[in-house]
Amino acid sequence: MSGPLRSDVGGGAHVAVPEAMGLVDLALKAVDAYDRPDLAPRLKQAKARLTDPAVRVLVVGEFKQGKSQLVNALVNAGVCPVDDDIATAVPTVVRYGEDTTVTLVREDGGGERTTVPLEQLAEHVSEGGNPGNRAGLARAEVTLPRKLLQSGLVLVDTPGVGGLGSAHGAATMSALPTADAVLLVSDASQEYTAPEIDFLQAARKLCPNVACVVTKTDLYPHWRRIVELDEAHLARARIDAQVLPVSSALRLHAARTQDLDLIAESGFQALVGFLLRKVVSRADDLSRRSTSQDVLVTCQALEATMRAELMSQNDPEKAGALAKDLEAAKSRVDALRQRSARWQTTLNDGVADLIADIDYDLRDRLRAVARDGEQLLEDADPAEIWEQFAEWFHKQVSHAVAQNFVWTTERARWLAERVAEHFAEDVDVQLPELRIAGGAVAGKVDALEMPVGESFGVGQKLFVGMRGGYGGLLMIGLASTVAGFALLNPLSIGAGLLFGAKTVRDEKKRLVQRRQADAKNAVRRHIDEVTFQVGKDSRDNLRQIQRELRDHFTVLAEELSEALKESVSAAQTAVKDDAVRQKRVADLEAELKRVEALAERARKLAAAVETAEGS
Repeated sequence: MSGPLRSDVGGGAHVAVPEAMGLVDLALKAVDAYDRPDLAPRLKQAKARLTDPAVRVLVVGEFKQGKSQLVNALVNAGVCPVDDDIATAVPTVVRYGEDTTVTLVREDGGGERTTVPLEQLAEHVSEGGNPGNRAGLARAEVTLPRKLLQSGLVLVDTPGVGGLGSAHGAATMSALPTADAVLLVSDASQEYTAPEIDFLQAARKLCPNVACVVTKTDLYPHWRRIVELDEAHLARARIDAQVLPVSSALRLHAARTQDLDLIAESGFQALVGFLLRKVVSRADDLSRRSTSQDVLVTCQALEATMRAELMSQNDPEKAGALAKDLEAAKSRVDALRQRSARWQTTLNDGVADLIADIDYDLRDRLRAVARDGEQLLEDADPAEIWEQFAEWFHKQVSHAVAQNFVWTTERARWLAERVAEHFAEDVDVQLPELRIAGGAVAGKVDALEMPVGESFGVGQKLFVGMRGGYGGLLMIGLASTVAGFALLNPLSIGAGLLFGAKTVRDEKKRLVQRRQADAKNAVRRHIDEVTFQVGKDSRDNLRQIQRELRDHFTVLAEELSEALKESVSAAQTAVKDDAVRQKRVADLEAELKRVEALAERARKLAAAVETAEGS
């Protein structure tokens, strides 16, 4: 063998993506030269990770907190529509491109893509131009030739209409597992609210790289006090997140005037530093660490085959015993490939239990919301509180759905770890990156609407009062005639007024009770619809996770089985000619050195990443 690694393996642990890419290319050459195509898929996946530099950063926050202006200031361009009466209705994805382009992607129609001028973006992504996203857009994609974005940074301006507890907030929650970082945006007008703290706690469970941005410091002189209060709230909630005060207006003005002092005063240097050092670099580090692991696993598989043959060649008498041991190991691994394997049982049972637990958790949370809602309706007239009640109810439902989604994600990761334990003795397991979608009911469930009740205006009150008053007047009037009074006398008239007023009160009470009953029924129907829709999404997501885990671990078992098969074959190779045997031994030792050099290079790459993280 010519030795495919001879001229390429060297020192150098320069921590950079090109270094990792070169390492993968070298490993691909090795598996091709050593005729091990079964090891190529893992390396090709590693190369795909490295060639996709996208680092997604979600910009989230309550309504009108300055998210869009923050994105504009970061890229120094008016890409996201900003105005006092404009709210974002559709996520806007801003990434690097040689030219400035805007592409609208629809939810249905197979992700239909339409290119529009930048000037028309606001017509499609704002509540003013596209109220309630009636156009059915999934997102708008904007490309810009900006150095900050060239590093692979992708900024996502998310809708904030209705707050983090709204359906938009639930949709944002469902996108967190796919994000590399999250920026929670809140302006300096007030300290963090309870929903914001709740959102941060949930976000930390789904995306550990979270930072808090306090905007509009130029408008509020007391912003330093707000930052102190926010940091205190984070400390009490045990949320480890950096607070970055900024002024987007100062940043944009400084960029136009090239005023370095204003740039420093805007606070964006710290924010950009966080994005580059804590987000982009860490994403690259994770890719390089995964690449190092993939190459090491490949080298171990190649070494196992070579060492088995080398041992057989050096000591033919032990070849039989070695082959027997390898056959036993192969039998264990082949058992992992069977449908009845323990990991398969663990996965199937785990997903079944998880579906039941998640469904129960969702129903329990929504029943609690329904009980609280019915109690509120019982204590007041729905007609008087409906607007505030509907907003509160919608937030509570969305919050319950989001929390259920967070728990689903945590349990799914826990299940993946349990399944991986079955492989611990036989293969170095790398857990798959689970992509869990769902958690958003926006666009799927109709909004809670107030039931249409009977009107009770002045005319109806007069009619009901006269009807009740007539009965009272007639009854008391007839009774008073026995005493010699006329039918119409002060006593009968007073009784008529009292009876009329009571009749009006009773009718009002009846109508309130009717409205309460209708409102409670509307709440129950809405809860049933949410339970049905979100429950279906949760089950679909968990089944998708089951398929991903099944395919991932099946491939692992097949890789290990193939590696052991090659080792068994090498150990069973007959050694007849001593001269040929000696030459083969020399070739094997040389190839082992090259594979070991490749493995050492992979270890140095991982060590360099750890050193960079520790510094």
